[in-house]
Amino acid sequence: MQNLFLDLTGDNSPCHVDEKFALEKNFKGKVVYGMLTASFYSTLVGVYLPGKYALFQEAHINFRSPVYIGDALIIKGKITEIDPTLKRIYIKAEIQNQSGRKVSTASLVAGLTE
Repeated sequence: MQNLFLDLTGDNSPCHVDEKFALEKNFKGKVVYGMLTASFYSTLVGVYLPGKYALFQEAHINFRSPVYIGDALIIKGKITEIDPTLKRIYIKAEIQNQSGRKVSTASLVAGLTE
């Protein structure tokens, strides 16, 4: 996924592509692209919460900790508000790594097409 993201975006920042550089900057290894991890919020909205009738409209994301290649991520979300007039739902979401550490938190808005 990391290599595909690099190919798609051209983001060749050394923190993401150069292990030695990342280690010299006190990371545990190459850092996974934050926007790659944030793309899982799109999957949360479009597949699970609320699912196929949703159109992702907004995301406010706080990147809290680096993600490293090999980390196992858990994406969680909870609907906090439904606006039937605007056909929108509001979601609080987070991504945790295998140690339970929150690597990002987000406020998401999805429009409902049905």
